[in-house]
Order: sequence, then structure tokens, then C-alpha cells
Amino acid sequence: QVQLVESGGGLVQAGDSLRLSCVVSGHTFSNNILGWFRQPPGKEREFVAAISWTGGTTYYADSMKGRFTISRDNAKNTVYLQMNSLKPEDTAVYVCAASTVIAISPHDYSYWGQGTQVTVSS
Repeated sequence: QVQLVESGGGLVQAGDSLRLSCVVSGHTFSNNILGWFRQPPGKEREFVAAISWTGGTTYYADSMKGRFTISRDNAKNTVYLQMNSLKPEDTAVYVCAASTVIAISPHDYSYWGQGTQVTVSS
């Protein structure tokens, strides 16, 4: 049983930064692809970023490139999402997920966390 627990969300102003964390337990962390998704209010879940198990390969949704950075620390079983220059449209529940392939579709991810709320005020 793989468990993912996110933290680091909160209420911030436009232009601020936040770093989200996701601790993974119950499985061989280093063999997993880890991804971040988000679900804005009233909208479907969308891909944000993914990172390979070595951290050498990353992939971002176009709208997040240059503002968001995904990273991982295998020694701490943790994946991070650094978010800079936040905009009101970044308001969403951010969820981390684990997969065996780098993918943008949520259908390719087998394990999910509960999510952490990020609210960006204008």
C-alpha cells in the first residue's frame, strides 16, 4: 500500500511563492515516477509536473513552465513543487501521485494523495 501525504498549501497573494511537499511511504519510493496535479474549483484535474525516479527527467504543463519547479529527495522519500509568481488562476487543490511511467494523464497514476489547498488572492 503506497501512501502519499501532501503539505505546504495555504492562502497567499498574487506574486508570492509556495513550496509543496509530498511524502511517500509504503513502497520503494525511488522506483516511482512522481507527479503533481491540480484541480481548480469546478474544473477537472489537470497535470502540473512529473519527475523521474533519478530526478534527471522532468516534464511540465506549458502554463507552469518557468514558474513551477518539481524536485525530489529520495533520501527523504519526498517530492517537492516550488511555485513562484503565483496567480489567482493557480488556485486549486494540489495532489501528488505515483506512477511507473512519466505521463500527463491521471489515468496512468496508480496512487494518489489527499491533496493540499492553494489559494491565491489578487
